[in-house]
Order: sequence, then C-alpha cells, then structure tokens
Amino acid sequence: MAAVLWVVRVADQRATQHQSLRLVGVMIATVSVFMAAHIAEVVVWAFAYAMVDIAPPGSDLIYFAFVNYTTLGYGDVTPLQRWHLLGPMTAMNGVLLFGWSTAVIFAVLRKAMVIDGTEEER
Repeated sequence: MAAVLWVVRVADQRATQHQSLRLVGVMIATVSVFMAAHIAEVVVWAFAYAMVDIAPPGSDLIYFAFVNYTTLGYGDVTPLQRWHLLGPMTAMNGVLLFGWSTAVIFAVLRKAMVIDGTEEER
C-alpha cells in the first residue's frame, strides 16, 4: 500500500497540464504497482509449494501458483492428494487481494478526479 501511495504521488507530481493524460498516468502507475505486487505474491506461493513439495516432480510451480491464485482451475497440473486444500487457500488469498486491489484502484481514481475538479467530493 505504501508503494502504491508513493507511486501515485510521483505520477501526480509529474503529470502534464492535460487532465486526461494525468489520470491515465496515475492509473497506469497504480495498476503497474498492483501487477508487480500480485506477481510477487504468486512467487511467494510458488516458494511455499516448493517447500512442501505439493506438485509432481518437474511441474512449473510458478504456473501452478498462478492457476490457483487466479482461480483458473486445474488443467494439466494437480496437487498431490495430501495437499489438495492448499490450492483453495491460495485461491481465497487471490480473490481477497484482487478485491482489495480493485477497491484501492477505484479510490485512487476517485481521488484523482476530485483533485482535477471533474467530480465533487462527498
């Protein structure tokens, strides 16, 4: 969250006088930080999977973590029987963090629009 706020401030300070370009810059910066944060979270899950040896040997754990985190569902890699509940736990984490990210992105957009004067603050 601190990284998002810092990036939004920097993007806002470097913005041009064109309000639409300013909004685009702020939103691209915000979404980019969240993309990096979600990828980092998936990598953490992949490391956790490696520590407990969740997948068959030779499986791509980053891919497997992405499948779980994004709730895509199992296709070609499935967890070993004793670790079946770890996939849904990863999916719950992903859903919660995607929801949180969406809320923050909306709040940043709303705040940027209030600063621009295109929307009234309530």
